[in-house]
Amino acid sequence: MIKHLLKAATGLLLVSLAAFQALADERPVLRSQVMTLSDIVTIGDFYSNAGMLAEKPLFRSPDMGTSGNVSATLVAERARAAGLTAAGTDGLRTVAVFRGATRFNRDQLAGLVRNTLAERNAGLDPAKLDIRLLQAPDQVLADPKVHDPIRVDRVEWSETSGHFTLHATVAVEIGTQSLTLSGIATEMIDVVALLQPLRRGDILKEEDLDVIRLARNKVPAGALTEADDILGKEARTNIRANAPLARRDFQRPMLVERSEKVTVVYEMAGMKLTSRAQAMEDGGKGDVIDVRNLQSRRIVPATVSSRGQVRVYAANPIVASLNSETD
Repeated sequence: MIKHLLKAATGLLLVSLAAFQALADERPVLRSQVMTLSDIVTIGDFYSNAGMLAEKPLFRSPDMGTSGNVSATLVAERARAAGLTAAGTDGLRTVAVFRGATRFNRDQLAGLVRNTLAERNAGLDPAKLDIRLLQAPDQVLADPKVHDPIRVDRVEWSETSGHFTLHATVAVEIGTQSLTLSGIATEMIDVVALLQPLRRGDILKEEDLDVIRLARNKVPAGALTEADDILGKEARTNIRANAPLARRDFQRPMLVERSEKVTVVYEMAGMKLTSRAQAMEDGGKGDVIDVRNLQSRRIVPATVSSRGQVRVYAANPIVASLNSETD
């Protein structure tokens, strides 16, 4: 009998402890920091387990994007007066209250201008717009509860001068606030340039190339945006670095130079004849140039085939002399 009584007492004690623990877990606990997006701070913002009283207001929030401290004793007193009788300070002296805001710095405002101009001008790539703000706040704070906190109303932009003015409205705590941004927007173009200067006759290699960004109105006619057409070609003149390259700056490598002594090759069925001649002009691979036979002094057209060598193609070829010749 006693044994059963002891078991029953133990069970009751455990149930009581569990109930006490549940009550302790449900006790309102004051937070040391509060983050809110509203202009009012409620009991539920300050206390966990506030229950039905969570939505009751206690204080006005700080201004958007700012914070403030409030006495923990004052918070507890107001919470108890509002009906949360178990509210206490939980060992805190102050509670920090932070009010959120959607922040736009100058870089983000420049991005807003960039995207707006691209949206309103078909074919304009926002990534190629350089935006310089002349009139703009260092920071704009907007209501974080609004999906589109800045609404653009009107944009004026001269593509010739680059000057723009953007008129917008910002959603703030109460209503909206006007915002004006002005500055210069310049469309930029990526063009091919040299990392290091090239001398006349140098062959262009991929490692010689760079890409520079210039304002569209400063890009010369014929400037290249791709280098495929000039790789492996020869510089016609000395070319400086960091300047836009044009197709006319390069030519096929000159395999034969004017006045150079060249080997003339004529091939026919079962026979190959060679002779020496003097080039009358420069020529790259595949170019047809005039050459003068060193012995007969006759001038004939020939096709440049390799460095210092040309081939003669003719319906009635003039067979070159095979005699030894001196330069």
